[in-house]
Amino acid sequence: MDKRGTLEKLKVIAFKDAACKQQVGEFEAYVNPAEITLAYELEYDSTQGAGTTGSRMNFKKAKPGDLALTFFLDGTGANGRPLDVQQKIEEFQTITGYNGNIHRPNYLKVAWGTLTVKRCVLKSASIAYKVFDSHGVPLRAVVTASFTDSSDDKTRVAMAQDHSADLTHVRVVKAGETLPWLCAEIYGDSRHYIAVARVNGLDDFRHLAPGTRLFFPPIEK
Repeated sequence: MDKRGTLEKLKVIAFKDAACKQQVGEFEAYVNPAEITLAYELEYDSTQGAGTTGSRMNFKKAKPGDLALTFFLDGTGANGRPLDVQQKIEEFQTITGYNGNIHRPNYLKVAWGTLTVKRCVLKSASIAYKVFDSHGVPLRAVVTASFTDSSDDKTRVAMAQDHSADLTHVRVVKAGETLPWLCAEIYGDSRHYIAVARVNGLDDFRHLAPGTRLFFPPIEK
């Protein structure tokens, strides 16, 4: 839960530009996924020298990775939250699918909790309808989606570095930490604390309660 006591939901945020600056919409999970799978592959040059019995695995590059997750949708009302399952599925398809204004699928970010925000595009999706009413209207469905990294090489290098100022960070405050100190650690400049306090709605940034979850947005340098 966040500092206001509300349950934080996984979000898929859509953009019309590769830099993910121009947002066009977002999809919020009805129920947070129980499992998220991150897959990545490293490429090596395994050329074997003449007259040798083995080869040295020389690192070449990190390939774009994949993220797989499953969304559960329940429109039976069993948990007290009404939902139009088909409408929610169409919302997901609109956010992740083809955008006629840019003549390609939307650029996406997947973000939840302390997970690093991942820039990606939808690779594949399948929908399993589980329960129907007497009129054939779907009441339960499971959407399984796979996303693939759309970041350029520079951004993927930044994502491998916890202190990169090019990406959104989420930190849970520890005892003794201050906002200027956290800004200095993440951005390399403590003066960004005012902007971060504004983003997080902090009235008193001098006294941070341990356990508070703070968002540190990308800072243009």
